[in-house]
Amino acid sequence: MSAPVSARRRFGPPVLMGGGLAMVGAAGYAFLALSGHTLSTGDAAAVASLYLLINIIGPGVFSALEQETSRTISAGAAGAAFRRRAARAGAGLLAVVVVLLLAASPVLVPAAFGGRSALLVALILGSATSAAVYLVRGLLGGQRRFGGYAATLAAEGLGRLLPCVLVAVFAAPGGAVYGLLFAAGSAFGALAGLPVLRGGAALPVGEPSPTGMTRAIYVLVGSTLLAQLVANLGPVVVSGRLTADTATAAAFASAFVLVRIPLFVFAPVQAMLLPTLTAAATRGDFADFRRKLRLILSLVAAAGFVGVVLSFTLGSWAVRVFFGARVALPGNVLGLLALGTIALMVAQVLQPALVATGLHRAATVSWAVGSAVLTGLLFLPGSPLWAAVTAQIAGSVLVVAGMTVALVRAQSGKKR
Repeated sequence: MSAPVSARRRFGPPVLMGGGLAMVGAAGYAFLALSGHTLSTGDAAAVASLYLLINIIGPGVFSALEQETSRTISAGAAGAAFRRRAARAGAGLLAVVVVLLLAASPVLVPAAFGGRSALLVALILGSATSAAVYLVRGLLGGQRRFGGYAATLAAEGLGRLLPCVLVAVFAAPGGAVYGLLFAAGSAFGALAGLPVLRGGAALPVGEPSPTGMTRAIYVLVGSTLLAQLVANLGPVVVSGRLTADTATAAAFASAFVLVRIPLFVFAPVQAMLLPTLTAAATRGDFADFRRKLRLILSLVAAAGFVGVVLSFTLGSWAVRVFFGARVALPGNVLGLLALGTIALMVAQVLQPALVATGLHRAATVSWAVGSAVLTGLLFLPGSPLWAAVTAQIAGSVLVVAGMTVALVRAQSGKKR
């Protein structure tokens, strides 16, 4: 009996997290596929920009709240007052996001949404629901309640997928309707996690410094927001540069999302890795810390290789068939974008390693350098597509290089 129980404890959380993530991924791809098949090319490109911006602003800002909440609980400091403090920090971040979006709306709405103001409302809604779900996930992840964490993923995916499918089948779909439904999906994820938090064991007593935690969250916001910019900004800029060729812009946005499949598959790794690495760092077991990193990075290499091969050979066909693209993109465009995905996967593993050891600023600096280079290269003269490909690879590689240097220096100091 002990062997099955042990196996269930070891493999159960990854399976549950993978299943929940599959649901979120399926909802995202179905959302783009439905919009590609049922909307005009202009509406499809605008909705694709909304999808990408939600994945920049939502996770980019509020995953910092999740990571610092999870890290603090894993280090042994948590309680009712801590939850309230984390909630206040999330509300403050949301207020800043809304103000910035409203200030940027005169440029954002015409450039990214083609003048569709309803999609700005959807973007604000998506930011609010992201704040809620990432706070809940931080509390669950820090306590290693990955079953509840997986439930938030599954509920978010279903909350996005089912309404969009129903609208596509039974109503006349429009870009605004799709956008609002997609943005509301994260609220279902947050609601799914609340019963697990209420029904769990009492949290250990002990509180972090209020100013210290808030400062760490805001430093980490820079890191996570820049990470989403590096991962998702390319198609938004391409759409802005190809306003006269919306079919190519929509095809590139779909291709960009397609080659991110390995990155989405590894997304739960960060949530599960951070508490483990924090616990190892807290007890000073850096040999175990390094062993876990090496194992995960070897898995990244294997998954990334498969993704590159499939993108080179089948990527263009998949974009046409599954996303309704009206333009055939060269296979080498998708293959090279997939190479950039490998670098982002490595960064996704190195980020929690830096956070676990308190190197928040090093993570932020690495993403800042990579995003600055990426943004500059995106506006290179000539083909917007090849500018985006070049920018994606260069920016991602620089992020990994900066993180690696910071982590190696820190680990060298631990060995002495």
